[in-house]
Amino acid sequence: MPVRESDAARLLGRVGGLFFFFSSHPPTPGKGGVRRGSTPPPLPRRVRTSPEVRRRRVRRGDKMNINGSRLVNGSAVALSRPAWVASTLGGILIFTIVVDILGNLLVIFSVYRNKKLRNAGNIFVVSLAVADLVVALYPYPLVLVSIFHNGWNLGFVHCQISGFLMGLSVIGSIFNITGIAINRYCYICHSLKYDKLYSDKNSLCYVLLIWVLTVLAIVPNFYVGSLQYDPRVFSCTFAQSASPVYTIAVVFFHFILPIMIVTYCYLRIWVLVIQVRRRVKPELRPKLTPHDVRNFVTMFVVFVLFAVCWAPLNFIGLAVALDPARIVPLIPEWFFVSSYFMAYFNSCLNAIVYGLLNQNFRREYKKIIVSLCTARMFFPDSSNDAADRIKSKPSPLMTNNNQVKVDSV
Repeated sequence: MPVRESDAARLLGRVGGLFFFFSSHPPTPGKGGVRRGSTPPPLPRRVRTSPEVRRRRVRRGDKMNINGSRLVNGSAVALSRPAWVASTLGGILIFTIVVDILGNLLVIFSVYRNKKLRNAGNIFVVSLAVADLVVALYPYPLVLVSIFHNGWNLGFVHCQISGFLMGLSVIGSIFNITGIAINRYCYICHSLKYDKLYSDKNSLCYVLLIWVLTVLAIVPNFYVGSLQYDPRVFSCTFAQSASPVYTIAVVFFHFILPIMIVTYCYLRIWVLVIQVRRRVKPELRPKLTPHDVRNFVTMFVVFVLFAVCWAPLNFIGLAVALDPARIVPLIPEWFFVSSYFMAYFNSCLNAIVYGLLNQNFRREYKKIIVSLCTARMFFPDSSNDAADRIKSKPSPLMTNNNQVKVDSV
């Protein structure tokens, strides 16, 4: 049956009305489905990245992988490495922990037991031993756990505490080494003022000031967010790429400036000692013994070892801060890891140096080891009478206008 024009017009009108209605009222996604002709939003998918891609991200400081505040469920992404790498790093760290704890405890007990070692200068030595002991008791064992688990799974709080104590130890060490150098400089080059400057009370105040400055130097890390987990070294530590300006300030004020002060003090001491031994000035009457020289050399060696062990890591940080985009890809991973573990290894060296170069410490080490099984170890040694102390007193170097002395450690 033929369709009339009026019927066709009404049909077209209804179709057009329906089209206009749906075009002006699209269905809401989630309630009425997805509008026809539109592309649904892509579903989130987990992207699997290769070890090389993750390594490149870590090199350029990708915070998703190394930022301690972004740890997912208390764990962090691990790097793919040969098994011997973890075994080697773990072995080095175990050796460092054992020697660090035993050696620095020997130093502390030696000063406590031996009256000849209980002097104002050795207060700084004990403070340095405490700074080295801190990392062996908490951060290093956590790093060891991270090495054997191939990643950090101890949580955000432990990460921040570990990074804080590591910073406390290294800055406390360099500040104490600086305090020791200034103490030796005053003792030898300004001996007439030494007793007034370094009384027992003043020395304790100086050590307390060192630790207050150390804590104040660490606090800004929490505001900058620079305490992060670095999978290359299995440690929650200072992230050099967190803030270039802050990294430059840390390297200068916590390493370069103290090194300059210590170098100046020891150069002045060496010049004076050489003048005395070679009788450069006729008014000098040398009374310097080889024992006195060895005592001074002991603390100089401690300083040199610290500078050698920590210099590579600090210069890497300085270079990264100056030009991160260009320098970071140029630093080999093996060199970065070696510089970190060489710095870690320094914490166990000081006690060895004291035992090798200082006769008083070496003798006291033997006494403590022999008496380990007896209660006598925890009591001061009363055998050091006045005659022994007078005999062990360092020989002075006399001038017409100043009394110069070489201190024993």
